[in-house]
Amino acid sequence: MSDLKPLIVWRYHDGGLSPNPWKVVIFLYELGLPWEMKIFDRTDPDVRDKEPMVSLTPNGRMPVLEDPNNGLKIWESGAIIEYLIETYDKTNRLSYTTPRENYQLKSWMHFQMSGQGPYYGQRTWFLHLHHEPLPSAQERYANEVKRILSVIDKHLTRTQRHWLVGDKMTFVDLMFVPWNTLLLMFMMGPDFSTEWQEKYPRCWEWHQRLLAVESVRKAQEFTQGNVQKDPSATIEVKSVEEIEGR
Repeated sequence: MSDLKPLIVWRYHDGGLSPNPWKVVIFLYELGLPWEMKIFDRTDPDVRDKEPMVSLTPNGRMPVLEDPNNGLKIWESGAIIEYLIETYDKTNRLSYTTPRENYQLKSWMHFQMSGQGPYYGQRTWFLHLHHEPLPSAQERYANEVKRILSVIDKHLTRTQRHWLVGDKMTFVDLMFVPWNTLLLMFMMGPDFSTEWQEKYPRCWEWHQRLLAVESVRKAQEFTQGNVQKDPSATIEVKSVEEIEGR
């Protein structure tokens, strides 16, 4: 894909740990696509009402993907990943075309977007960001985190397979990685690893398999490398050649 113009990922300067832009970066690495990252300064209170934000996304949230190869601008991480898979996974390495598996993929994709992301996000909000402690809300979303893990664990136990759909890693497995990785960092704390392993062992093993995937490791390294970036930085460029040292 050396003739491709770099795809552009927009995100806020937020320490580099926001899971949804990180989710998209995994797929850019996994598909071997050239890309750039552009950063909005979140300290600007009017950033959502200015260009280029207003032309990128009506929701004012990140990430947004621009593809200069066809002029498309896509917002919402799930839609971005659908686009990347449909456009650039030409051999269906990360997907299936058979109806049964295809709709299972869609089911897991929507579960990640409507279940894992929002519940984990609320756990983070009420634990670290809400203006006053609300133990009942903290407990509610901690329980929802565990419920999400249990859904995955029961499914993998029932199917006796390594991956959510079929017999190979697909895009839906990768979609769960960033939020799950942040569980031990600041949503549930490092001590939660013991409970995760004991109560949801198949889910834990699945997560460890995903952490060993090269694209996941590269995305994690890139994300961690941006934690201390100056918020005035506007563009960070990564291409396949830069990534591989060519």
